[in-house]
Amino acid sequence: MPDDALVIVLAGGAGERLHPLTRERAKPAVYFGGPYRIVDFTLSNCLNSGLRRIFIVTQYKSLSLNRHIRMGWSVVAEELGEFVEILPPQKRVGEHWYLGTADAVYQNLYSIVREDPRQIVVLSGDHVYKMDYGKMLRAHQERGASVTIAAIEVPVEDARRFGVLSIDASQQVVGFEEKPLAADPLPDSPGKVLASMGIYIFEAPVLIRALEEDASRATNHDFGKDILPSLFQNVPVYAYRFYDENKKAAKYWRDIGTIDAYYDANMDLCHVNPEFNLYDPEWPLRTYQLQAPPAKFVFAQQGRRCGEALDSIVSAGCIISGSRVMGSVLCPNVRVHSFCDIVGSILMPGVRIGRHVRLRRVIVDRDVTIPRGAVIGYNADEDRRRHTVAVARGVGV
Repeated sequence: MPDDALVIVLAGGAGERLHPLTRERAKPAVYFGGPYRIVDFTLSNCLNSGLRRIFIVTQYKSLSLNRHIRMGWSVVAEELGEFVEILPPQKRVGEHWYLGTADAVYQNLYSIVREDPRQIVVLSGDHVYKMDYGKMLRAHQERGASVTIAAIEVPVEDARRFGVLSIDASQQVVGFEEKPLAADPLPDSPGKVLASMGIYIFEAPVLIRALEEDASRATNHDFGKDILPSLFQNVPVYAYRFYDENKKAAKYWRDIGTIDAYYDANMDLCHVNPEFNLYDPEWPLRTYQLQAPPAKFVFAQQGRRCGEALDSIVSAGCIISGSRVMGSVLCPNVRVHSFCDIVGSILMPGVRIGRHVRLRRVIVDRDVTIPRGAVIGYNADEDRRRHTVAVARGVGV
């Protein structure tokens, strides 16, 4: 039952491939889709799955993440033993910080054991998807598994980006290789391999023993590289095929770990029928809701350009004043002054756009002011001289 399970959300990654968006914040704290942060999707999955005992392991530049959790996720009943708590590095077992994903959990065994869980659910805090972990937990229990790994089919050419599972007819894992250079396709899905999603359920004694053994050896202290390969030959480890609660034809699970992937995932949300549905009342997505006034679009007088936003997401507190916004995502409290054209861009909270600005395919970080008359996204050489430009898509940050 969910009450017997304890959730560990790993949210301490540096997110180097998302730089400069992670210059001042951890990757799970990066804004996504307007008012949300990336970690909100994993935490919303937990609440929608009935899992309400949650530890969030942080490390890298965690102030904004800690503040977001404190203000937006104090929603559980502590008197019933529920909690959403931050676990910063405490150096309980040595003088080093977290050395890997497995070490991050090992260093917090004191806190974990005190909760006396039957199962431990280990999740990543930097993916966007919808999943009922309760269904996975039931499958784990019905099979008598010691470990269950959530898995999704991906093209064989992408195998080097994932941990790849080999399974038998009963879905039991008979092989696991982390980021192989080459992998054999699935017999029933030519051109596909079964990839780990970084979502694990462990029987508590199995995980504790594996972490203690790993800590005593010179390893990478990583779940994918060390823990899982050491387990599948000794205890029953099963794969759980990803069941998507997003209710779309294609399964949606995104590791938005690069600027290009982050940009594309945000732009998808602006479509009439996006791949990821933010508006499903049966699967609510929670975040910290800023106390801000409604969005406003002004200057509709005759002879004056009206403020308008087309195919865009506009969050609370935004004012679009006599400007045109097209195919863009505006986070809360963005102000766009008159005579601007904003196309295919992402504006973080508190951004101020001066008059006569033109932006195309630009990500503007939080509280940045774009001066009057600036033009970004139209001259590649000038953009590279002054800004960070993603190579594949030419997106300026």
